[in-house]
Amino acid sequence: MVQHREPIVAGSFYPGHEAALVEMLDDLLGEGDLNETPLPGPIGLIAPHAGYLYSGGVAATGYREVGRVGRPEWAIVLGANHTGYGRPVSLARRGTWRTPLGDAPIATEVADRLVACGAEVSPAAFAREHSVEVQLPFLQVLFGAEIPFVPIAVMAPPLERLVALGDCFAETARGRAGLIVASSDFTHYEPDGVAREADRRALERILALDVDGFWQLLTRERLSICGGGAIALLMTVARALGLEPRLVSYATSGDVSGDRSAVVGYAAVLFQGGGDA
Repeated sequence: MVQHREPIVAGSFYPGHEAALVEMLDDLLGEGDLNETPLPGPIGLIAPHAGYLYSGGVAATGYREVGRVGRPEWAIVLGANHTGYGRPVSLARRGTWRTPLGDAPIATEVADRLVACGAEVSPAAFAREHSVEVQLPFLQVLFGAEIPFVPIAVMAPPLERLVALGDCFAETARGRAGLIVASSDFTHYEPDGVAREADRRALERILALDVDGFWQLLTRERLSICGGGAIALLMTVARALGLEPRLVSYATSGDVSGDRSAVVGYAAVLFQGGGDA
């Protein structure tokens, strides 16, 4: 039976009507020609998943860079797991997800390869989880409403499991025009200066593809990066494929609200290149 998921944060995290959503995304993404040729190989992106009012500008800078490189044939969206439902690494392998822009189908062939890697089928993980959904309108407005994708919700399993999954995911993506997105916000509800320093240290390890160092920092200092598992998984994929990370944009919610007493950090990081990819 095909499972159809209705949006749960349309009208709150982003506009709930097509015209308003397209207008907002056009404003966020700005002018610029898209590269209509297929991606030359797999590419990765870290993008935030807060309400577009706060994090949409940072997310848009990352997606704009992807659009300049080329068009993906499919996307894997590695989300956080805020609810605790599902398995440590959960995916849905068939069905469609609706946003105000249309229905995006799950790329079942790609999903099945990831299940063979060790990801587990658990649609329940997405019932109240917003981190994958918030990425879809960016993908749809840039690459078509029916872009095939695989939703994955990542908790914080042992690092050894994430590394094994990442190496296998990399083989699924190798030589393909695929986009892998890690959906994550960074430090939560700290003073602006504290958040920026914590995020600087985390980004330093991300940009060095230091998976062990990032994981140790995340767990030892209990950083409030909600998609830490998704980021570590993407870092492992990037390392296996020879992709090079580049910080595209960073901001905090205080840059929008003006309240710097308790902010959330947002980063866009692009993973690109590598002759072996």
